Amino acid sequence: MALSGRRIAVLATDGVEEVELTEPVRALRDAGATVTIVSLEPGQFQAMQQDVNPSSKISVDRTVAEARADQFDGLVLPGGTTNPDKLRMDANAVAFVKGFVDADKPIAAICHGPWTLINAGGVSGHTMTSWPSLQTDLRNAGAEWVDETCVRDGNLVTSRNPKDLPAFCKAIVKLFAA
Repeated sequence: MALSGRRIAVLATDGVEEVELTEPVRALRDAGATVTIVSLEPGQFQAMQQDVNPSSKISVDRTVAEARADQFDGLVLPGGTTNPDKLRMDANAVAFVKGFVDADKPIAAICHGPWTLINAGGVSGHTMTSWPSLQTDLRNAGAEWVDETCVRDGNLVTSRNPKDLPAFCKAIVKLFAA
């Protein structure tokens, strides 16, 4: 399989948009990757549908305080508004993401996921997309924002929303296989 032997971290917490976590995880596992759910606290966190309706609980494999970027080949940052807002306020989460940025490892972010990437210094000079409300934040952090389904710029893949998941999932499998 394309991603056999690849270790991919998915960083998320309460408020994650469920489908933006579950669909990429499914695509990565189907392609042979080992996927680890990394979060702020051990146990489980609350996923959401359409940002406001509680859905399933997601089990945590490792806390962000225990995880290091050098243990993984790539990172996925799903969205939902609450999830990345909590992550970008957590020093361990930002340091974890910064580890991927500093090592120039592949990173994929969808919807509001780039918020955490902004705090980790990972957007300047990149062409990116996101949920439309992040365009000013991304531009202010030095990125070029475009309204496209899915954008790959070097080792960074970004997408706008759940409707873009088919293209996003295909692009991240290709990204992490490189």
